[in-house]
Amino acid sequence: MAYLDLSSHRLHYRIEGDQNGNAPWLLFCNSLGTDLSMWDAQIADLSPHFRVVRYDRRGHGQSSAPPPPYALSDLGQDVLALMDGLGIERTHFCGLSIGGLTGQWLGIHAGKRLDKIVLCATAARIGTPESWGTRIDSVRADGLAGLAAATAERWFSPQFAASHAEAVDRILGAFTATSTDGYIGGCTALAGADLREEIVAIANPVLAISGNGDPVCPPADLEYIAARVQRGRHLSLPGRHIVNIESAKAFNSELLDFLRP
Repeated sequence: MAYLDLSSHRLHYRIEGDQNGNAPWLLFCNSLGTDLSMWDAQIADLSPHFRVVRYDRRGHGQSSAPPPPYALSDLGQDVLALMDGLGIERTHFCGLSIGGLTGQWLGIHAGKRLDKIVLCATAARIGTPESWGTRIDSVRADGLAGLAAATAERWFSPQFAASHAEAVDRILGAFTATSTDGYIGGCTALAGADLREEIVAIANPVLAISGNGDPVCPPADLEYIAARVQRGRHLSLPGRHIVNIESAKAFNSELLDFLRP
């Protein structure tokens, strides 16, 4: 396993794809309560064209968990630290949910380090401070296992969950294995994140992808982002919140069309 040691925590990452160092970089950023395996369905199609970087957000997967609270800026700075540690000057970026908020923060504050940006199943503001506070209280009281059933319902359509039970179980296994501190830290970052006004500063080309049945970040949230950034486009694919898995082939095709010159 590969790790980057920072002052307060370590980040677990994985690099796949072009071994000659000539292809452009593509960095994936996960949703809350997942690890880098959530992008497994993208690797075979994307890695022949890019040097792909996946990593576990602080407190998730094999990355360590500094004590919460976290801010969205902390998550964005982790990406920049990872890029610096790996010698990556510029990269394409693809993030889902809180990963998409991280991408928006980077587009606002470090747009020159990014090429094209893909924002998936996200919003410029997800939920409210009150709703995230309620979530934090629930996790502190009962852990993550008690949220697994409701999470599966938000993340996957019933048809997909029934026909791809093994894939859904893997994702939920990563969810329940997430550290309590890491999950609560992600919730505090979401509670404090509102980029609805600031995203007008994003000048990078942006593709906003929604799941057409996503109850967490519905298509209107992605339409808003595409309309507010300077060079945005929105498309919707079949699925709920984890649309990169539920519509993997279509998702991969759209990424390739958007990211390749």
